[in-house]
Amino acid sequence: MHVIEALKSAFYEVHKDGQPVDRWEVFPEWNARDRFAIVLYEPLAALGAIHLIQLACMCFYDIKPSRRTERKIYPEIFAIHVGQWQGMHGNLDFWPARREVLVPDDHQEILAALNDRGITRLAIPERPPRNLPHRRKEEDCALDGLLGAVVYSPSGRVASPDFTIRSNSPRSESDVQKIFRPPQISQERTERINAAGLMVKEGDADFAPRILELSCNITAQAIAAGEALRERLRIDGAITESYRFIAPALALKCL
Repeated sequence: MHVIEALKSAFYEVHKDGQPVDRWEVFPEWNARDRFAIVLYEPLAALGAIHLIQLACMCFYDIKPSRRTERKIYPEIFAIHVGQWQGMHGNLDFWPARREVLVPDDHQEILAALNDRGITRLAIPERPPRNLPHRRKEEDCALDGLLGAVVYSPSGRVASPDFTIRSNSPRSESDVQKIFRPPQISQERTERINAAGLMVKEGDADFAPRILELSCNITAQAIAAGEALRERLRIDGAITESYRFIAPALALKCL
């Protein structure tokens, strides 16, 4: 439950039409039952939406502060990997393992995965809308639950953005490096963590194997390209990402 302690809502500055706005404008009317998902079609694509993911986590905790202090649960966020594993995101608190799911590159299967998880807030990459035939009633099921959708770019910058998210704290970038180079967690370290009574995911027996499984398709070239892209997002020393709102019905045509 890294983000409970490491991140704060004050780290993120949202600008819309060049003017600072409240972070809740990214996820209007967020409620305690909201569930966020990002769809990933290429290796390390989530690097273009780090602040959006982190802001969704902050909304999850801020709307119900007892989640930080009493139950201390992981945020209800999900990564939908399309076609192949696109990198391990457990260090962003996509955990336990069921929070990252692999689906075929088929729009019907992607939508089914979103519906199965009751997603209410969706992030999709920039893709042209298509006339996609969904299974009967699956589209209606999704639209009944979706409260909002956002377009991101794996590069971190979308065309014709509606808003930007800037981080004023280097702590928001600490876990990005763990996506590039997942930590090596030995069985001995796992045992030490558990012996110390630390309630962290690194103590879960399936965490280290999951890192290897989900990172299997990440090449050195992809890492180098991702690091270069991330650095290009830096403005006046701070990473700034841009996004665009999209109507949920149109978003489903871009799967």
